[in-house]
Amino acid sequence: MAEWLLADVGASHTRLALATSEGLGAGTAARFSNASHDGFGAVVAAYLDGRKVAAVCAGVAGPVRGGAARLTNIDWEIDTAEVARVSGAARVHLMNDLQAQACALDDLPVSAFVPILPGVADPEGPRMMMGLGTGSNIAVAHRVAGRLFVPPAEAGHSSLPHMGEALNRIIAAVAQEAAHKPYEALLSGPGLARLHRLCTGETMSAPEIVADLDAGGAEARATLVLFTRLLGTVMGNLALTHMATGGVFLIGSVARALAPHLVGLGLADTFTAKGPYTTIMTAMPVTLISDDTAALTGCWRALRQGDT
Repeated sequence: MAEWLLADVGASHTRLALATSEGLGAGTAARFSNASHDGFGAVVAAYLDGRKVAAVCAGVAGPVRGGAARLTNIDWEIDTAEVARVSGAARVHLMNDLQAQACALDDLPVSAFVPILPGVADPEGPRMMMGLGTGSNIAVAHRVAGRLFVPPAEAGHSSLPHMGEALNRIIAAVAQEAAHKPYEALLSGPGLARLHRLCTGETMSAPEIVADLDAGGAEARATLVLFTRLLGTVMGNLALTHMATGGVFLIGSVARALAPHLVGLGLADTFTAKGPYTTIMTAMPVTLISDDTAALTGCWRALRQGDT
């Protein structure tokens, strides 16, 4: 049976696994540091070690255009022709990593879904995946003729919204560092660190801020209340734009770290605050995806349903 290569290419690490049309190969998953390699082709070559595969699908943390991708938070360019040369694959498909993660929604185990906000999902409605990690983006999964259709998006570089006085001061300060004020400048791991610095003048990493919250730190809590208020507004805007009545799903390292705290930090207050559409928003469940390898599963589905 023909083997496929699946890849999840992030800013810091690349995960790879082998698969067939029956599923992912047990024990084939591996994780590589991007800093130790010159590009994705080098990672593929190191993983395959001379082996050839029939097809490759990679979810990449950046926009894909014309069979090529440029990663947003690392200076890598990926070209399908190079990947085909290194892997021997006749089929090579590149997609955004959030697309890949959203493609996994029908194939993940029940244990991967951790409720955050309750709701009543429309089983036929669109589902929105939002990633919170080194950067941020969304992807929306539609059921079409027995398949999943997930169009690309680059929402993380859409502009921050108008908020209350405290957050508006922060957003104005963001413009000094990123003129277009993308929402991922605050809603991401580096974004949380930036938000805390702009609020307190103190430099802390996202994990340190969450740890300080766990330890009862008042400043960390104040920062994360603002972060959650902004997250609820942005996530609610995007969910309403796409009428994600099938539910909203959070994924990524920052999402996993904050998920136990989001209700207590007030997520529902801004996520559902959409005037006459509050009832629709309240019905949308918000769920954490705890499976950090979901993108590989989504790449497998993309190859299996013939998206290449």
